[in-house]
Amino acid sequence: MNAVPSPALGRPSRRSLLGGLLAGAAVLATAPTATAHPAPSTTRRLLLGTYTSAEGGGTGIGTATYDTATGTIAHGPVITGVENPSYLALHPSGATVYAVAEQDAGAVTAVALAPDGTYDVLGTRPTGGSGPTHLSVHPSGRWLLSANYTSGSVAVHPLADDGSLGERTDLVTHGSPPPGPGQSGPHAHQIVTSPDGGHVLAVDLGTDTVYTYRLDTSAGTLTEVARAALEPGSGPRHLTFHPGGRFAYLACELDNTTVVCAYDPDSGTLAPGPGRSTGSETGYPAQLVVTGDGSYAYLANRGPNSLTRYAVEDSGAALTLLDTVPAGGDWPRQLALSPDSSLLFAANQRSSTVTAFRIGSDGSLTPAGEPFPAPVAVCVLPLP
Repeated sequence: MNAVPSPALGRPSRRSLLGGLLAGAAVLATAPTATAHPAPSTTRRLLLGTYTSAEGGGTGIGTATYDTATGTIAHGPVITGVENPSYLALHPSGATVYAVAEQDAGAVTAVALAPDGTYDVLGTRPTGGSGPTHLSVHPSGRWLLSANYTSGSVAVHPLADDGSLGERTDLVTHGSPPPGPGQSGPHAHQIVTSPDGGHVLAVDLGTDTVYTYRLDTSAGTLTEVARAALEPGSGPRHLTFHPGGRFAYLACELDNTTVVCAYDPDSGTLAPGPGRSTGSETGYPAQLVVTGDGSYAYLANRGPNSLTRYAVEDSGAALTLLDTVPAGGDWPRQLALSPDSSLLFAANQRSSTVTAFRIGSDGSLTPAGEPFPAPVAVCVLPLP
């Protein structure tokens, strides 16, 4: 990871995305449909994360459009003035997107998205750590949570009514337990709020632990209330909740497993089960996503470059491996579902592409359109 200076605070001029998005929509209007009886076609937007400091990387947050019927993706302009935006998260209002700056001097940036297609970079704040890889917005819309991978810490920033960032209100470093096998220290990889909004969970790959915190929504501070220990050396990377809120699924990067966890909303306790197969003998699982109805889950497997399909059973308590399909690109780093769970998108880092798949009634994945060129694609965020 190369160090890149943090963007300066302030408000660069408003720039228009509308022309590029309309041009993309014109291309999509002539795209062939995938079925004999196509669903009504509409055009929606995608935001794309990248590394601006990497060879062949992007120049900011990419924008694109996709056709909801065919899955075909078309280019839009770039939101400039944002460094190394490797992970993106949308405010519940849909009016602001947040990006990590994954670099030595870790930072988070807020960008306002206007209905007319214009944008405004609202400013950047330091996270207090290095190498942030994940961020999420608390359901209240008042707090931004971020995870500093390199320094093994999690941070909290307040959000103003216009979506802009305030000064950091808390920073918690994972000082125990000791690092797992082969690890030099803690590596916080993700921070997310439970579906009921009662707890914040931080996944640490370096300590093989998921930490549960209670967020003081007045002061913006975190208090630890529980820990879940994973198998030593498993390297938990990304946690995804089932819509029912009683179970969650962990992708464990280092031992190539998925883990079903029971979750108690009252105490915030996470109880991991045994590691399960990813459908591949080798590889580095990246992330799981679950359809909106809670019926199917999908896992991105880096290395074998595949997507695993699971049936979700017993109200979320079990995952049954169904099959794997090619991801259509190299090193699928992140997955995202369209708002209606009809399409699955994969950001393929090493091939610099985004691939789209239609999701069948049985959860099966069918490629939709050609791989879309996106420089060092490490995150894809479909907008509502």
